Amino acid sequence: MIVVLTPNPAVDVTYHLARHVPGETNRVEEVSRRPGGKGLNVARVLAALGVDALALLPLGGEAGRWIAGALDIPFATAEIAGETRTTVTITDGSAAHPTVYVEPGPVVTEWDAVASLLGERLAGADLLVISGSLPRGADPDLVSAWVRQARAAGVRTLVDCSGAALLAAARAGADVLKPNVAELLAATGASDEAAGVAALSGAGLVVVSRGAAGMAAYTVDGVLEVPAVPGVRGNPTGAGDAATASLAAGLVAGLPLGETLRRAAALGAAAVLCPVAGEVDLLAYQDFLDSNGAPA
Repeated sequence: MIVVLTPNPAVDVTYHLARHVPGETNRVEEVSRRPGGKGLNVARVLAALGVDALALLPLGGEAGRWIAGALDIPFATAEIAGETRTTVTITDGSAAHPTVYVEPGPVVTEWDAVASLLGERLAGADLLVISGSLPRGADPDLVSAWVRQARAAGVRTLVDCSGAALLAAARAGADVLKPNVAELLAATGASDEAAGVAALSGAGLVVVSRGAAGMAAYTVDGVLEVPAVPGVRGNPTGAGDAATASLAAGLVAGLPLGETLRRAAALGAAAVLCPVAGEVDLLAYQDFLDSNGAPA
């Protein structure tokens, strides 16, 4: 069982346009609306892989009730007074990357309820994944507390957060951190990837997503690298979450690190082919696995 905590879930709305022109009236060709937030995307991809996973999330208001009614994966919630946020993604054929509008999320005062829910669900878990942003005003040390809570229960942790929350996870000794390059440099203030990883020395393993340049895992023995799948075009917003899901699955299955990274790169590419985050093209994933090379 993998427990996936989403501290700041959202109603994810995606607008598909032929062409997006800021400052003008834009006609939407297709709308998709689904439960979102990075952790929910991770849990949904794990379900697609056939991995036993449970999503934990604080929910509030009409948006929170809509998410609870729309979820099609195992989940448990902590009720909050604030209204769960909405995010809007705009995709069109002319842009290399979609435009994303991200609300900050509600002020949450019910973190004790979240900790209680987590404590209940950690029993028997193999891994805790903490993925995504914290809502407005939340103390980054909440992430430290969740990592310590998991350790006390004998459960490993994989954290995919940014900013001060990433640093808090490192200080608490998270087993795995998974920032992308931009998040790594922004959180640590480092000028290059290696220096940024060094600033996260409290973590057991740091896996850095490099986008089109692949992925790298920094261990005590050195750096292990895998290339990205070349020539893949589409919607990259869910690629990082799919890679996180694949890392989690590989850790729980006890796969060698190189193979885990190779699968993560392939699954991230398979997510790019899907129109919304939290989905993967499993047939393409298998093709990518067959064609993507061994780790360097």
